Amino acid sequence: MQEVSAIIISHNSDRVLPRCLDALTQQTVAVREIIIVDCGSDDRSSLLFLGARKGVAIVEASNVGFSRANNLGMELVSHQTDFVVFLNPDTFLFPDFIETALGICLNNPEVGMISGKLSGYDIKQNAPTGRLDSTGVFRKWYGCWFDRGQREQDRGQYDTPALVPALCGALLFCRMTALRTLPGPVFDPDFFLYKEDIELSLRMRKAGWQLLYHPRLLAYHGRGWNKKRGTIPIELRCMAAENEILLYKKHPSPYMIWAWLKYFLVRFFHL
Repeated sequence: MQEVSAIIISHNSDRVLPRCLDALTQQTVAVREIIIVDCGSDDRSSLLFLGARKGVAIVEASNVGFSRANNLGMELVSHQTDFVVFLNPDTFLFPDFIETALGICLNNPEVGMISGKLSGYDIKQNAPTGRLDSTGVFRKWYGCWFDRGQREQDRGQYDTPALVPALCGALLFCRMTALRTLPGPVFDPDFFLYKEDIELSLRMRKAGWQLLYHPRLLAYHGRGWNKKRGTIPIELRCMAAENEILLYKKHPSPYMIWAWLKYFLVRFFHL
């Protein structure tokens, strides 16, 4: 029997974390262990109750960033684990996600990392948005990375499995043997937040592994994907732009021109 561990990164996520855990514990195939790494939440009292659940471990850290937090979680993963699922606390798996993901991976040994159809979820309304959130991450001709299908209504237009350039970090199902082939930690600690999933995807592909999007893998994702760009703090937009430059420093490409242009427009014109 294949063993699966889960790592969730939390930061002031007490509103969504219990539901994320419920979805994991109600899987048709049991998850071996759930590791929650809390990055400097203002109030950690709710973690006491969550940590009392069977198979749940809590790691308390300062706000070290998404990449370093995931790496902290990886340090606690059992040596018997065959697959690790990384997910955001506002990602809610459908009940058969783990079982389906295992079946797909076992039938496709060349695939190192997979994800599925992420549908939007409105946390405030506690209801699906009816629109897609991500069906894989792609790059436009000039270098801009984007979540395919985001904000589109699901009409079945992405119901075909496909190898993709990158996968959304809100939900990554990874083969441990693939992760062990990567140099250094799983996530590059130089990325505090944003683009770390693309960097991991690029390293995974360079190591010879395939990345697969499969529409039978279903989950909700409650990020504020439907917010207007102008409502996102300029500091976060600058961080995302800076990390795009960092991405192309680590993976040299002519797309660096786009990265610098984007940073200039965000930094000085707040676009």
